[in-house]
Amino acid sequence: MTPDATLAARVTVDLDALAANWRALDELSGGTASAVVKADAYGLGAARVAPALARAGARRFFVALPDEGAALRAVLGPGPEICILGGFAPADIAVFRDHALVPVLNSAAQARAWFAAMPGAPAGLQVDSGMNRLGMEADELAGLLPLPPSVGFVMSHLACADEPEHPLNARQLGDFRALTDGLGLPRSLAATGGILLGRAFRFDFTRPGVGIYGGAPFAESRPVVTLEVPVIQLRDVAPGEAVGYGATWTADRPARIATIAAGYADGILRAAGAGGLAAFHAGRRLPGAGRVSMDLITLDVTGCAEIGPGTMVEILGPSQGVDQLAAAAGTIGYEILTSLGSRYSRRYTGG
Repeated sequence: MTPDATLAARVTVDLDALAANWRALDELSGGTASAVVKADAYGLGAARVAPALARAGARRFFVALPDEGAALRAVLGPGPEICILGGFAPADIAVFRDHALVPVLNSAAQARAWFAAMPGAPAGLQVDSGMNRLGMEADELAGLLPLPPSVGFVMSHLACADEPEHPLNARQLGDFRALTDGLGLPRSLAATGGILLGRAFRFDFTRPGVGIYGGAPFAESRPVVTLEVPVIQLRDVAPGEAVGYGATWTADRPARIATIAAGYADGILRAAGAGGLAAFHAGRRLPGAGRVSMDLITLDVTGCAEIGPGTMVEILGPSQGVDQLAAAAGTIGYEILTSLGSRYSRRYTGG
């Protein structure tokens, strides 16, 4: 191992690519895109990601919880609107007041509590257009009319936007219109997938999330995340010898096995070991050999004489994006991004 080798895997976030993805989605949205930065900017670090998006032009941000909003206000300062998708609970009133947060009110009870506690303070509303998760039904909304002028927008969320032909998309579009026509409020229905469904779904502003970070269904997105993991040991394995827990991989020829310093504790999901997990080096695919364990992954690097202790191999990057890694684990890119562990060293480029 060379003197500058490390045992720490490394996540690199390309802030220029991230900003370019947001600008592309903003252009598709007709210049109306906000930015969803919940779950610590999908695991990439809201303290660095959100300011980069603000510099790119984002002026409205969405997170899930009040404490996320408070942390975001600390890095963005006054000015940008920070909206809380989970709504409002009276116990959190000081957080909303002290950090100028805007709740997205999801029920009539939340709305009445907010209007009573913070009269005249900005809020948004969410209506349920068919996802049956968060949002008001038609009768709840009707019971709140007329809405106070402090309500600044109304939104809903699509259940199947990543499946363009799914009939629920058109049904939700129609129901959203029926619920919100005549309210006289700016409207929002589309996240990343909804933006790609076309102009009818974009309304007055959009809420891109995963597409900003390089994920599907925004196929034109630039890669944002690189994950490089060091090789910490190599060994030669004879035909018939097994590798890893459960002896699930057995060499059928003389093989060279590299052990790398990451595992499911770092967000490389255990299921990927049975689903075709691979790493890459200099564009060459290095297939997994056996199960993903908590801290370690084993790769078949037979024939790669240039790989030795300290060599960094790529788990995420140009050769394998978040959705390809997700497919190996039978999941989605969102889970891969938000599972990236705290043990990685992190660096940011551009921005």
